[in-house]
Amino acid sequence: MHVDRVNARRPGWLQALAVYGQPRMVAMLLLGFSSGLPFYPAFQTMTAWLRESGVALPLIGMMAWATVPYSLKFLWAPVVDRMPLPLITRLLGRRRAWLLLAQIGIAVGLFQLAASNPAADMRRIVIWDLFLTFFAATQDIALDAWRIESAPVSMQGAMAAVYQIGYRIALIAGSAGALTLAQRLNWHASYSGIALLASVGLVTTLFIREPDAPASGVATEREARTVEWLERRAHWPKSLRHAGEWFIGAVVCPLVDFFARYGVRIAIGTLALIAAYRLTDYAEGAMTLPFFHDHGYSNEQIAWVVKIIGLTLSMFGVFIGGLLVAKWGLLRSLVAGSVLMMISNSGFALLATTHTATLLGLGIANGLDNLAIAVQGTAFIAFLSSLTSPKYTATQYALFSSLYALAGKTLEGFSGFVSRATGYPVFFIYTAALSIPSLLLLLWLWRRRGSGAGVPALVVADAGGGADARGG
Repeated sequence: MHVDRVNARRPGWLQALAVYGQPRMVAMLLLGFSSGLPFYPAFQTMTAWLRESGVALPLIGMMAWATVPYSLKFLWAPVVDRMPLPLITRLLGRRRAWLLLAQIGIAVGLFQLAASNPAADMRRIVIWDLFLTFFAATQDIALDAWRIESAPVSMQGAMAAVYQIGYRIALIAGSAGALTLAQRLNWHASYSGIALLASVGLVTTLFIREPDAPASGVATEREARTVEWLERRAHWPKSLRHAGEWFIGAVVCPLVDFFARYGVRIAIGTLALIAAYRLTDYAEGAMTLPFFHDHGYSNEQIAWVVKIIGLTLSMFGVFIGGLLVAKWGLLRSLVAGSVLMMISNSGFALLATTHTATLLGLGIANGLDNLAIAVQGTAFIAFLSSLTSPKYTATQYALFSSLYALAGKTLEGFSGFVSRATGYPVFFIYTAALSIPSLLLLLWLWRRRGSGAGVPALVVADAGGGADARGG
């Protein structure tokens, strides 16, 4: 990372807005929809279905662990990054081939869940939920790589914002749409309708352009570490040498590259920030719908006030988040996101102390929460994107996103126990406090801004606005 980028000029507000006129943003919007579509049906919307079916709160909380593929996607990200799919890769290209396969899997998983009954067979629910989240996570691996490779780092804030707008439109469909259909018809019709919407991603994938790979995904023999490893094992069988060559180039080199660019101390601090940054968002996620139900709100009220109005406001939030990243830089945007999350969870705690379930209170608390999540998420996606090397886009981004998801999902799985033991007001104060470690880590990294090289892109981008801040 070059020190002279610190002095790059910040763009004006009109320049920051102009980036949204790029044609690639339409594709990003539709692919964001495809990415967000399975997220709520896989867990949060399902919590309402499970609660109505008489499933206990601790088991509902533990269902967060059925979405563990989101947290472990780094394990097969090297395969998605480098392995071609027979025939499909030759026709569509590396990223589009994996996108298509994943989207087909998502449709199958949703249809199978639609044919399930939680009251009769929870094992079937868990199995097909794991199937759904595996392909949803696989789609995210390929999609994150497509997004990063299709635009320079200076546009990643805008790409993240448009992606999140599409993502949140899908969340409305997968939550408000699903809840409304469940209220008026049944849960089986609800999940079948969501499954049909998977066609949006399939059609988009067939029409988008495959990005130009910045580095050959198969020429691992050019990596010095791979060459050295192969030379020391010339006596091994050819099949083992080829397997080792792939593993070194696809798994070891991306990790070594990250630590080499930032140094061990800064790299570990950055990874700690990644793990801590979304803890509040994850910890509250499993209990919000059960809280609304227990507080006296109906499915239809939740659908309209929480999902349609709240998620619509979140689209305004991601737009603001993209502008903040371009104008303020990553650091200030990341701080703003964490502070807003603390305020929004304090709002839930206040709502939990009221005795009357008013729609106004629900709308204010949830609207602020959606705004906070949107600003925080947009800044965070841009930050993670700026950390990746062009040679290892999918693998490194999957590692980063798996790290925060793994930490968050671990806490989320215990949220049912915590909320039952403490009550909802104390529970939401606890989730708000989970943002404090990330704020301390941001302060720690900010104090090291003067070193230039070796400081993550959040500091350089903060000084230089929308400058190209990718290391390398």
